[in-house]
Amino acid sequence: MALIGSAVRRISSLRPPLSPLCRTTSRAYSSEPTKEKSVPYETTLKQQDGTSSGPTKPLPRSADAVVIGGGSLGCQTIYHLAKMGMTNVVLLERDRLTAGTTWHTAGLLWQLRPSDVEVELLAHTRNVISRDLEEETGLHTGWIQNGGLFIASNKQRLDEYKRLMSLGKVYGIESHVLSPAETKDLYPLMNVDDLYGTLYVPKDGTMDPAGTCTTLTRAASARGATVIENCPVTGIQVKSDDLGVKRVKAVETAHGTIETPCVVNCAGVWATKLGEMAGVKVPLIAMHHAYVVTERIEGIQNMPNVRDHDASVYLRLQGDALSVGGYEQNPIFWDEVSDKFAFSLFDLDWDVFMQHIEGAINRVPVLEQTGIKSTVCGPESFTADHKPLMGEAPEVRGYFLGCGFNSAGMMLGGGCGRELAHWIIHGRPERDMYGYDIRRFHHSLTDNNRWIRERSHESYAKNYSVVFPFDEPLASRNMRRDPFHQVLTEKGCVFQERHGWERPGWFNKDGPAPVKDYDYYGAYDTPKNVNYKYNELLGKEYTFDFPPHHNVIKSECLTCRNGVAVFNMSYFGKFYLTGPDAKKAADWLFTADVNKKPGSTVYTCMLNKRGGSEADLTVSRLEPGAANLPLAPESNGDAYYLAIGGGVAEHNWNHISTVLQDQGFHCQLTDHSEDMGMISIQGPKSRVVLQEVLDTDLSNEAFPFSSHKVVNAAGHQVRAMRLSFVGEMGWELHIPKDSCIPVYNAVMAAGAKYGIINSGYRAIDSLSIEKGYRHWHADLRPDDTPLEAGLAFTCKLKSSIPFQGRDILEKQKKDGLKRKIVCFTIDEKVPMFGLEAIFRNGVPVGHLRRSDYGFFIDKTIGYGYIRNPNGGVNAEFIKSGEFTLERMGVTYKAKAHIKTPFDPENKRVKGIYD
Repeated sequence: MALIGSAVRRISSLRPPLSPLCRTTSRAYSSEPTKEKSVPYETTLKQQDGTSSGPTKPLPRSADAVVIGGGSLGCQTIYHLAKMGMTNVVLLERDRLTAGTTWHTAGLLWQLRPSDVEVELLAHTRNVISRDLEEETGLHTGWIQNGGLFIASNKQRLDEYKRLMSLGKVYGIESHVLSPAETKDLYPLMNVDDLYGTLYVPKDGTMDPAGTCTTLTRAASARGATVIENCPVTGIQVKSDDLGVKRVKAVETAHGTIETPCVVNCAGVWATKLGEMAGVKVPLIAMHHAYVVTERIEGIQNMPNVRDHDASVYLRLQGDALSVGGYEQNPIFWDEVSDKFAFSLFDLDWDVFMQHIEGAINRVPVLEQTGIKSTVCGPESFTADHKPLMGEAPEVRGYFLGCGFNSAGMMLGGGCGRELAHWIIHGRPERDMYGYDIRRFHHSLTDNNRWIRERSHESYAKNYSVVFPFDEPLASRNMRRDPFHQVLTEKGCVFQERHGWERPGWFNKDGPAPVKDYDYYGAYDTPKNVNYKYNELLGKEYTFDFPPHHNVIKSECLTCRNGVAVFNMSYFGKFYLTGPDAKKAADWLFTADVNKKPGSTVYTCMLNKRGGSEADLTVSRLEPGAANLPLAPESNGDAYYLAIGGGVAEHNWNHISTVLQDQGFHCQLTDHSEDMGMISIQGPKSRVVLQEVLDTDLSNEAFPFSSHKVVNAAGHQVRAMRLSFVGEMGWELHIPKDSCIPVYNAVMAAGAKYGIINSGYRAIDSLSIEKGYRHWHADLRPDDTPLEAGLAFTCKLKSSIPFQGRDILEKQKKDGLKRKIVCFTIDEKVPMFGLEAIFRNGVPVGHLRRSDYGFFIDKTIGYGYIRNPNGGVNAEFIKSGEFTLERMGVTYKAKAHIKTPFDPENKRVKGIYD
């Protein structure tokens, strides 16, 4: 480790001498680093004698669930399992509670995040630690409500905070945007000379890890749960059932085996090793994460915790001192994770940490004359998108993940512990947890070390960056490329990354902008990419105003509306469902009646047991016959072709597989996503263009909407489907990969005289919201039913055919809707991106889930779910209200629409252009 003296001397040659905070003591300049490594908590759960006498309790022979790991998530999970009635549960901790990463956490809780789900998760954590546990046990968890202060040094940062403030109003979270002068009144020790403003949240606070985890386990034990410390897990037994499905059988320790159908991996940094015991991939990586604790600061008492995102530093109140930490661009990876690491800390690498000191001194100048009492540098687990890993593992049924919390395990623990418990007991969480679900990652990525390392690094380095609407990663790109990738790159395609795929975002008129290999932002002596056009274009997009390429998107959209455009949608998931029980499975899986005649294509949803929408997709019924792969599978009976948005294909695959297993259907689900490309030709001129390419009659009578057939295109067989994701007449061509380029070239040649263009997903986003089409995981999620989402037409409720979730929908239809999606438009030319608050007659009733600009109607459009505080939501409730939308603290009059404002009679998709 570099000594602090040498670090100071190296840096001193480049700038004025460092302050005492950069040194090792409060008294004198020293060439020796501080030797004090200690967390700033009065109590930890470490055994003072350092000895272990084996398990603290006898192991039971069996349990309904075994939680492994006694940190924040493990303790929260067993508490919520017991509270929900599953009391025959066991928590196994290899050392003492909190011994891994929880014991040294900073314990900050901020209530506002740029996600409605996370706001709800954080609210539950706060309720558990500040109220519920004390009421249940009579014990204080150590919660301190000292408030939180977010620092903005520029307009964009303050705009981000104002977005959070508007969302917070929907959830009743008090927050205030303060001027620099008001900030100085609140926090007298703060330098406000360079501030643009701040966001103050009075009811944020600080948690104590030992107090919280002790209280959680006492409450769980009181309900019948068993907590066993000093009991490392040595193995996990897995068995295969009659269908060949792998399931958890037992947990092995040196002190006995516990038979159980359910294991919950809450092992933090050690979760990957625990996954290997059962053949489960756990894509996380360990890094050093540090903070320092100052000596006493006069006047700091009762000050709020501070996050200065632009300086990448946080200041946590620690009694009469501060803890100072942050996120650097060159974190240290911990590649050799040790099983013996308990209540342990690393030496602090001052060369890495020094960058946070400057930001801290700038913000609170008194730190310049304050010494360092101790350093805290411990391991934390980080993931590819800085979100946790939760849910049932795809590889083994009954193996659940609750790990990879990116230093937010305390803050998110309560909400995530409850959702994980609900997941285990009921099969799905209550809230939309897709953003945390392990199934959000494609299986080809979760054991790819390059992807895990690069993407986790970038997520760590950008943790305090402004969250912009059109952000794209630079790490681990080009992992999955379709056959059109090179030709579209040459045509100026600016790609987006989804599920490992490179998909077209929009087309730059100034030539190619290829994605380069990741440069770690210049860290670790990696040469930084220069003349990086793609990165430059992304940087220009980072705004809360209309992006500079707004008119490029407009041109793509209006060319589609008035002429013809080609969209490369090859990243779509393309599955076949076949086998003796295929019809039974299709009836049960899909809300719509997909058993129409072969050649039909149906838009449908798939639901969970609570009636929530797990997916929307198209299902095409196929003719039985011999295999003609990849265009047709072998089938002697019923067979279906499923086309699914590529970003959620893994989630869909696992949902279908789980339902087939649970119902015992004898079916085959096969994946041909990589074997075919897919282009969609859309617009009023699509028919005349394709009629020159396809050897079939494209008239309405011969090829109606929602139908498909295998045809020849420029001498190549393709499956043509008459569908639209943009609200225009058009066809999709599903093409074997070796035929993709010849077919694409033929389409572009035929369309040249009609002004055909390439277009991307930014245009699809705009065109689809203008038409009122849903995007799964935006305005359609697992916590939304089709009835609430305006998709009742996809549900076969008029038939007697049972399907998963039908009982919930029938009850909801009978009782009336408590919430419903509504379309809003505003007259002002301002952009909205989602999360804007919705007010009806001045009362908050919801927030926008999704928003974009509709270029044909020339208005900003937003969709959001609204509630009636006094009852149900119906057409009259919508029509009779005066609605406003709040964007960054400014309200705009909004018009609520019962039907989409664009082509409400649905003429254009049918080829009717008046």
